[in-house]
Amino acid sequence: MTAGSNASDPAPARPPLDTDSASFVVRSTLVDYGQVYAEFSWDRVRQVLSGLPDGRGVNIAHEAVDRHAAGALAGHDALRFVRTDGTTHPLSYAELAEQTGRFASVLQRLGIERADRVFSLCGRIPELFVAALGTLKNGSVFCPMFSGFDPEQGRQRLKRGSGRALVTTRELYRETVAPVRAELPELVQVLLIDADGEPDPGTVDLVALMRDAPPYGDIVAMQSEDMAMLHFTSGTTGPPKGVVHVHDAVASLYVAGLYALGLHPKDVYWSTADPGWVSGNSHGVITPLVHGATVLIVEGEPDAERTYSVLADQRVTVWYTTPSVLRMLMAAGPALAAAHDLRALRHVASGGEPLDAEVFASAQETFGRPVHDTWRQTETGGIMLANFPGSPIRPGALGRPLPGVKAAVLLTDADGRFVRGDDGGVVLVTEPGAIGELAFRADWPSMFRGYLRDDARYRRRFVGGWYLTGDLVRRDADGYYWFIGRGADPAEPAPGQGGSGRAPNPRR
Repeated sequence: MTAGSNASDPAPARPPLDTDSASFVVRSTLVDYGQVYAEFSWDRVRQVLSGLPDGRGVNIAHEAVDRHAAGALAGHDALRFVRTDGTTHPLSYAELAEQTGRFASVLQRLGIERADRVFSLCGRIPELFVAALGTLKNGSVFCPMFSGFDPEQGRQRLKRGSGRALVTTRELYRETVAPVRAELPELVQVLLIDADGEPDPGTVDLVALMRDAPPYGDIVAMQSEDMAMLHFTSGTTGPPKGVVHVHDAVASLYVAGLYALGLHPKDVYWSTADPGWVSGNSHGVITPLVHGATVLIVEGEPDAERTYSVLADQRVTVWYTTPSVLRMLMAAGPALAAAHDLRALRHVASGGEPLDAEVFASAQETFGRPVHDTWRQTETGGIMLANFPGSPIRPGALGRPLPGVKAAVLLTDADGRFVRGDDGGVVLVTEPGAIGELAFRADWPSMFRGYLRDDARYRRRFVGGWYLTGDLVRRDADGYYWFIGRGADPAEPAPGQGGSGRAPNPRR
């Protein structure tokens, strides 16, 4: 569709839902959206975060773990592993700081240095998150992989990402990596979580190394623009692309937790996103830890019964999930939900796919709370649009921009590709209800800093200081964005069109 088209409102007669219920135990962090948005400053957010001691820069692991371990939250659960049999294994912030420090020491002893890429290939287990945060402490780059990859998918990412080390299990190593190990000469260390003292040839026993590792010293001093994480896209439309994120992204993750997820210290938080993808890594663990919450790591792929049991037994207060999981619960019927005490659940958010009206209504009936939809991409590094807790929401809408995020609708042609104006830049569409491409001003901290080894593709994602998402949306008169569908791939060149020719500077 073109930008001049109008789309029908999925629920034109339905008023916004006020989610700032008087029954909520914790008051929302975003009571006056307009005022907070107008007065927002990324520099003030960075001042809220402590930074490394002695002004040595910023490190995500410090903001997520060590600053809490040195304060009042030291004995509070940081991670809580929920096994399939229902038993739990907690790890306090102090214990997590110690464990991640030991992992950083292991990397040092193995010769893994600053900026080296450390990959993971694991399911939902605590060792994965210890490795992620320990990698960041060491100044190395963390690169998660989905545990369901086949050998070729694993090889592509390890090869393209120049993986120096891999943290995995014996089973996944044998199935996914061993068959292609000869094609990965840069992969010098494979750390097995479950070697049990007998590592496979070409691997080492991580448990033994952790046991013998000395305490870690000061976290490596990092600059805000130093690479922290490398997330690969799914590769469904071509070779997987390595998406670069930096340590300054922690400012965006903090804001997403504060406003989109409504997180508070000592919340019990559960994200059903897989840790092999950006959301399961960034919003699954880093965002809640930055806020001092307890992060649930739930083993396996829970069915409806186990999902309700985890929510009830662990007294989950904030749940970030997907419409697919909500549809699974809907199919299980209301009786199953009624058998569980879900009163602790304060906030439910979803993302990753469209949230339709039927699922929304069913979830609201089940939880007594509306589901707050969100929007993000691998490239954005975090949530960009949200229906905020404590603010009116529009069922079916993606929401409004987070404070600090500037969104716009760009004029598009019949193929869904943005149209250049007479000055060669983009044309902003201001008419409510008009359809165009969703774009963001390129000045938020978690914005990706490049596609690995593909600068030309990266530059094509930006025009006139705007990041092109490739999604077609409309914006209503109250500033809520509604998803229409995918447009043309903005990273693919078109006749007479290309990127700005230079990468933007997001540091403001």
